Amino acid sequence: MTTISYAYHLADAENWPSIQRDGLLSTDALIRCAGLSEQNAAPYRRYRDTSMQLPSGVWIRDQRPMPPEALARCLDPDLDADGWYALVNSKVFFWLSTTRLDRHRAACANRPQVTIVIDLPALLSRHGSRACVTPFNVGNARRRAASRGHRTFVPVESWRTSRWAAEAPRGAPARSPSHPPAELTVDGAVPDFMDFVVDVRTPSVARRA
Repeated sequence: MTTISYAYHLADAENWPSIQRDGLLSTDALIRCAGLSEQNAAPYRRYRDTSMQLPSGVWIRDQRPMPPEALARCLDPDLDADGWYALVNSKVFFWLSTTRLDRHRAACANRPQVTIVIDLPALLSRHGSRACVTPFNVGNARRRAASRGHRTFVPVESWRTSRWAAEAPRGAPARSPSHPPAELTVDGAVPDFMDFVVDVRTPSVARRA
């Protein structure tokens, strides 16, 4: 992480005003902000085969690349599909390379997107204790999906000292220390998100924040 200066977040363009107002919130946090009861919130927390709009007007993304039947083939024994969705819904996500960002943007081309560039060292200096890195795109469970579980989210401080040792399945060798992180996650929310924004690229115009 010491050589990575920027992280990237791709947001639905309709969500940009709420991000500027409230910060970057996980799906769980967005559901709570929408004031939904547990029963009414359930459809948003389970597998989403299409993007869904909360009563607050905020959109949450579909999970089509990780349907339950695909997850069943790659999840650790202590975690089922619902548990995985709960884990993913509890975090906000950033890409750590423009290549992965561009792939995601192409996959979301059916709706206007905003690309937000973040000062990564500044973000970690304030929220590093809640930050993890992943070795692959955890939002995709198709095409020879890597095995995964709670261990897939490696705390940044642990990664700095021992790289992927904590991520290896029991009895299996760890990934090469040179294997780069794919994603950065922060638990819950980044309410002061705008403090770290260095560039915003909207569908029609790019501007310096």
